[in-house]
This record gives sequence, structure tokens and C-alpha cells, in this order.
Amino acid sequence: MEFSLLGAAAAGLAGMYVVLRWEAGGGNAAESTRSLWDLLLTAAIVGLVVGRVASMLGGGTNPLTHPGDILIVRGGVDTRTAAAAALLTAVVVARRNLMPRLDAAAPAALAGLAGWQAGCLARGACLGTPTGLPWGMPQPGSAIGRHPVELYAALLLVVGVVALMAWKRRRPPPGTITGVALGWAGAVRLVTEPLRLGIGGGPEWWYGAGIALGCAVAAWGFLRRRTEPDGPAQP
Repeated sequence: MEFSLLGAAAAGLAGMYVVLRWEAGGGNAAESTRSLWDLLLTAAIVGLVVGRVASMLGGGTNPLTHPGDILIVRGGVDTRTAAAAALLTAVVVARRNLMPRLDAAAPAALAGLAGWQAGCLARGACLGTPTGLPWGMPQPGSAIGRHPVELYAALLLVVGVVALMAWKRRRPPPGTITGVALGWAGAVRLVTEPLRLGIGGGPEWWYGAGIALGCAVAAWGFLRRRTEPDGPAQP
């Protein structure tokens, strides 16, 4: 038994908090930092619990008879189920001011994902396929270097965080920040997937669906801005 899931979750929460504090009073004028933190924290907790329960059920463990295994981890978290549950929760919580709140929270959400990926160091789950590159990391007792694929994903997500924070200051159309964040998260997982160790059927379709959803949301934002009247008609 071990608590590595909690370490990874703490890294993700720390990533969200740092970005929210960094943007406080700047790019998040639409909502207060506390409101966004509550939104993200609620979505993260629901996502982790749902993803953990899904992983337990997939491994043949009944969460009702082994409730302690939700935190005392022998397996892991079904990240796809967790992501879907977290996104749905965020939409429900932010429904009264949906796109402005999601846009304001999007960079911090990506930072949370980056922290979760970097939490592979606590989970002992960073390594992927073999590599001869100098930064390859060997498994304990082995001399074969492997791609630190989860750290690759974390770095790419951080690039997305920085880009979105800079773009947000230019006041893009509502929904575009959210769409780009969704698309970027899906793209990061898709491009790093070939470097992961095979653990069953490939989930590439899932990440492709995330990219498509993100593109659709961003396109909706741009089209909505274009169709909005600029002002009263000129005589």
C-alpha cells in the first residue's frame, strides 16, 4: 500500500494554485481567484474520485467493500474517465457564467494537468519506451534508458499554460481559450502516446475526440464574435 496518488494530486493542485495566484488581478478579471479555485478544486476532486473508482472497477475491486483503496492506491486512476468527469463538473459548476469562467480557469487547469503528469515522480510511473537519448531514465536495477514520457507531457502542458496566459491578455472571443486548452491537452496526450508502454488497446480516438471538441469550441467562439453586431447600423 502507498499514497503516491495523493502526491500526484498535490502536485496538480499546486500547479493550479500557482497559476491562479500569478494571474490574480490580471487575466482573471471575469471572476475572483477564490471563485476559480473553488471551481477547479471541485472539478479535480470529482474527477479523481470518479477516475479512481473506474480504475478499481476495471481491476475487479469493489469500491464499496474496499473504500480505503480509493486513497490507498494499489492501481491507479483511469485518466480518461477522470478528465470527462472533471470537465462535466466544471461545466455544471460554471453554468451561470459558463464561457467566461471556463476561459478564466483554463490556464490553471492545464497547469494542474502538468502537475499531475509531473507527479509521476511520486508514482514511479514516468518511464515509457527505451531510448538512447542522454536524458533517458533507467528503471531500478536496469541500465536501459527510457523516455520520461510523463515529464514530456508536463513540459508541453506548461508551454500551453504560458501561451494561454499571454493570449488571454489580448481578450480573445469567449470560448476560444477553453477550446484551445482542450485541444492542446488532447494533442499533448496524442503525440506522447507512442512513447508510452503498451497497456492494452490504444486510446488515441479519445484524445482525437478531445482535439475535435476543443477545435469546435474555439471555432464557435470565433464565429460568435464575427456574427455579433459591432454597433448601430450606419445611415
